[in-house]
Amino acid sequence: MVTATMTSKGQLTIPKEVRNKLHLRAGDRVAFEVHDDCEALLKPITKSVDEVFGSLRRPGQPHRSLKDMKRAVVKRMQECSL
Repeated sequence: MVTATMTSKGQLTIPKEVRNKLHLRAGDRVAFEVHDDCEALLKPITKSVDEVFGSLRRPGQPHRSLKDMKRAVVKRMQECSL
């Protein structure tokens, strides 16, 4: 059994052995399932590329070219610096 110690702020470091077996990387999310107030199950929250493809585009939204996107970013940065 692999163990971890909780900090005073309630944080845990998932041991390297567990991270490797679950294929967890920095920024990954995990879910905890608590059973009968005495046991918890940690589950990685993973999504395939197919599951998230197109999630940022809203229906009816026009397609934008990379040039259009860069132009919009520059414009917004200029507005924020005023």
